[in-house]
Amino acid sequence: VTLERTCDILRDVLSVADRRVSIEDVQRKVAERYNIRVSEMTSKRRERSVARPRQIAMYLAKNLTTKSLPDIGRAFDRDHTTVIHAVKTIEEMCLKDAAFKAEVDSLRRVLSV
Repeated sequence: VTLERTCDILRDVLSVADRRVSIEDVQRKVAERYNIRVSEMTSKRRERSVARPRQIAMYLAKNLTTKSLPDIGRAFDRDHTTVIHAVKTIEEMCLKDAAFKAEVDSLRRVLSV
């Protein structure tokens, strides 16, 4: 292994590690996966077909970004306590339902690349 090759490998690893996931990235990917518009995620709609993806997006934003709960809440036009509730709800659902956990993990992987 040469020094040049080592530097190339490290550059690749560090560029991936340095990539930041934004709340907007999370919103776009989750909306795309669940076939809804990002504007629906920030709407007041409470139907499960919109609320569940919104909760998943809040959960992923909390876990994949460095943003605060109030910042995440503002991005979804919600209060920070709603973000806390969404995170707890998704964590509980992941514990109870392996298929749901796999779906959330799949989204996490897509966003982390």
